[in-house]
Amino acid sequence: MYKVLIIDDENRTRQLIANMIDSFDFDLQTIPDGENVESGIKAIKEHNPDIVFLDIQMPDGTGFDVLRSIKDKNFAVIFITAHEEFAIKAIKFSALDYLLKPVDPTELKDALKKAIDIIQEEGESSQFEALQKNINPHEKRRLVLKTQESVHVVDLDDIIRCEADRNYTSFFLSQNKKILVSKTLKEYETLLSGHHFLRVQQSHLININYVERYDKKNGGAVVMKDGSEVPLSSAKREVFFQTLENL
Repeated sequence: MYKVLIIDDENRTRQLIANMIDSFDFDLQTIPDGENVESGIKAIKEHNPDIVFLDIQMPDGTGFDVLRSIKDKNFAVIFITAHEEFAIKAIKFSALDYLLKPVDPTELKDALKKAIDIIQEEGESSQFEALQKNINPHEKRRLVLKTQESVHVVDLDDIIRCEADRNYTSFFLSQNKKILVSKTLKEYETLLSGHHFLRVQQSHLININYVERYDKKNGGAVVMKDGSEVPLSSAKREVFFQTLENL
């Protein structure tokens, strides 16, 4: 039986989530204990949970402060938050999970299933380390890419381009590295918007800082600094050249 710790500054939220989980067909023990950073840290150390639901905003700090204070994070984390764009984006970059308040039962159940699946996996520690960087506005963002075999933490500056392959995305990195992940290109287009990435064609997302030149032959192609050629759709031509001018 896995232990599920629920840390939130609202007792009503803690009890509501616990009641929802108890109604599911999972072999889980719910522990609604911890209402702030201090009591949350104490509860983790006392109960040694397998899964932690962790509120982001609390009276004496944040859920990130809780994680920062726990040396051995031997548990899966699901953040609970109101709509806070910066925090949510940092969590997404780190490939961690979150739920928006008010918590939806179906989304809660899906999040629990994913957490149970990853409890035995390694790699969470590197994700937490990436998160600590990603929540700091002065740090460069790091993107966590999870494959079946590994968890990769990648600097955005090392990503040259991304290419869609049905429901998968191939990341082409500096030093001739390639990583294939089971997420769509659309998800990464949304996540990387505002970070010098541009969708230039249905199947291609490029780091504009790696553009070498534009070749007009064969209908037009963007040549990247690694020598790869990416087709430029007519619909994206204007925004592509405007983006280059604004560099």
